[in-house]
This record gives sequence, structure tokens and C-alpha cells, in this order.
Amino acid sequence: MKVVKKVALIGASGFIGSRLLAELSARGHAVTAVVRNPEKVASLPGVTIVKGDVFDKDGLAKLLAGHDAVISAVHFSASDPQILLASVRQSGVKRYLVVGGAGSLEVAPGVKLFDTPEFPAIYLDEARKGGVFLDLLKQDQDLDWTFLSPSALIQPGERTGQFRLGTDQLLVDNKGNSSISAEDYAIALVDELEKPAHSRRRFTVGY
Repeated sequence: MKVVKKVALIGASGFIGSRLLAELSARGHAVTAVVRNPEKVASLPGVTIVKGDVFDKDGLAKLLAGHDAVISAVHFSASDPQILLASVRQSGVKRYLVVGGAGSLEVAPGVKLFDTPEFPAIYLDEARKGGVFLDLLKQDQDLDWTFLSPSALIQPGERTGQFRLGTDQLLVDNKGNSSISAEDYAIALVDELEKPAHSRRRFTVGY
């Protein structure tokens, strides 16, 4: 029998956050959706919507307290990693899952995707800040964290449940493409919540 988790989802109205919210709800988990604008969140079974500010350490910690896990689905460039981590620690919740970026994945030994000439300049700041966040998590001694990086291209698509998992290297198919739908990304992250296999590690998902 599956255990229902009490999950706090920060950034539940975003591109990835909204897919995670739908996946968590569909699987019967009890979710607290923490967002800046509650009116932007769809009403779903098992979901409680609360207004929260990722820059308010004490206020955010209070909203997170009492949950089995926290999932962070906020842009790295629209938050402060030190405040987010401090809020989770202060809340007393140990399990922390982070929606990561693809930029810090390796495409060759010692070469990260965001270091390649082809990497779009428009995403560079977000990608580098994601790399900094991952480095901070690796130094953390308190949290049972997991950081899930998508493939190079993540976009709306089908929920197929058919994908591959990797570790620190960018996943590429036999045609040279690196992609994942946001819906399948959500499956991979909720799978990790339900059956942890990457404690204190980064992993990646792709076709």
C-alpha cells in the first residue's frame, strides 16, 4: 500500500510546478501549494493553496513545517538559495527535492552544458545559478536532498512514463536529441519522492 505524503510545493503555479502539482494530486498526496499568486493555481483534489514569499525566511519556514517533504520548483534567478535552504532547515523538514536545470550537466569530462558555445545566452544566468544551488546542496550536512535535472529541452508534451534516468551526464538519444516532456519530468520527480533512489545526489531524466 502506498503511503500518502504531506508535500509542500514551492512554486506550484509555474511551468514545472503546475505539472508536479497535477501529478502529486493524481497520485493522492496531500499538497500545500506555496505561491505568490494563489489565484493562478488550479483547484485540485488534496491541494491546499497558500500565499508565500520565497524571500521571507521565517514566514516560508512556518508554511513548510509539518510536511514529509518539500519540493522547490522556483527559478534560481527569482530566489535566493541561501534563504530557501535556511527556510527548509528551519522548518524541520529533512526531505528536500529541487527542480534543477540541465545547464550544469556534463557533455564531456569536465565540460558542462552551459560552458558550450551553443548554449543560449538568454538562459545562461539561470543555468549558472542552478549550478551554484547544486554546489550549495552538496555542501549541506542537514538535508536529505535530491536535485533533478531535465534534458536540454523540456517543454509541454505527453505523459508517457517512458524515459531514461542518468546521473551527471546529459542524456542524448540516438538522433542526438536531448529532451523530456514536463509531464514525464513530473513523473520522475514524484517517483523519487515515493521511492527515494537518489538521496543527496543529482540525477537526470530524458528520452
